Amino acid sequence: MKTMPLAASVRVIERAAGTLATASVARMDETLPWFRELPADQRSWVMVVAQTGVRSLVDWLTVRGRAEEAEDPSDVVFEAAPRALARSINLQQTVQMIKVTIDVVEERVHDLAAPGEEAAVREAVLQYSREIAFAAARVYARAAETRGAWDARLQAMLVDALLRGDSSDVLASRAAALGWADAPPVAVAVGRSPGGEASAVLHTAYRAARRINVEILGGVHGDRLVLVLGGAPDPLAAAGKLLASFGDGPVVVGPAVPTLDAAVESARAALAGFRAAPAWPTAPQPVAAADLLPERVLAGDAEARRVLRQEVYAALQRSGAELVETLDAFFAANGVLEGTARALFVHPNTVRYRLRRIASVTGFLPLDPRDALCLRFALMIGRLDPV
Repeated sequence: MKTMPLAASVRVIERAAGTLATASVARMDETLPWFRELPADQRSWVMVVAQTGVRSLVDWLTVRGRAEEAEDPSDVVFEAAPRALARSINLQQTVQMIKVTIDVVEERVHDLAAPGEEAAVREAVLQYSREIAFAAARVYARAAETRGAWDARLQAMLVDALLRGDSSDVLASRAAALGWADAPPVAVAVGRSPGGEASAVLHTAYRAARRINVEILGGVHGDRLVLVLGGAPDPLAAAGKLLASFGDGPVVVGPAVPTLDAAVESARAALAGFRAAPAWPTAPQPVAAADLLPERVLAGDAEARRVLRQEVYAALQRSGAELVETLDAFFAANGVLEGTARALFVHPNTVRYRLRRIASVTGFLPLDPRDALCLRFALMIGRLDPV
């Protein structure tokens, strides 16, 4: 059954539109502290929205009950203001403004309604306020969806810039657009994407990152998920708590760097480690790119080769010829201390002391199988590529 228009009351409300809007804005100024802090231009736009809202109420009352003629309130009320206003006033504040306006209209129902139509007008106003509230929610949902899509594109471009090794200026400008806090240290983690929509994949990662209080930027590139971690004291441990965001396979974490500007280095190491990781099937999850130096060398990573040549072999040479000699003898003796001591004509305790010095100089302990592999590669590369 269609509801008949409140013709007499509608005419009164239409004439009072300007007065109602002015009274509503004045009430907002009295009761909403945040409203008083708005710039003058935004307050004027609120006045426009309020006036449009009252006129929309008149139109809605005129056609209520005739669904085929009814217009979505959001098409009328919220289109009256620029989109920038939605970025300045959040949904909760919008609902507060709607409530104030409805309260003002309700208080004046006895003046606005024709005799005998007071209850009907009050009920209609409450129904209209519900329609406006739902319309506001739709407007903010659309705005959030648009911002989310734009942020996702920006993040994808930033991650792509990292992977390409773009300049720090490019990285800084894109990070600033995303509001990246650049909390040190910064590290890049690379693994397989679990599949599905990129937005859903990244949403899962963001939720997990929020739980551990870590800043992240992310992007899905082909079958890879790339995450930039910020503010995690131990990026490797943080990546371990984000493993559920990745698909099957290795997850490699690049070295920690002070800022996003320097994260290109971390991204390169993580990518190189990800490509080489299948050569170490029993690697821990996640694994540091620095722990994959031998595999990265075999995969053709020039940076890994440089690290082993300059930071390991050259460091040994600078610390004395006896360290390289001891390491050669130790490997020739298959890691047996007594055999090494006999080959060098020294006491086993001397061998132990030198092995500790090697670990101190290079960061690799010869008695550890993985570290010994790195040291073997360093000796070979150092001799093939003189420093």
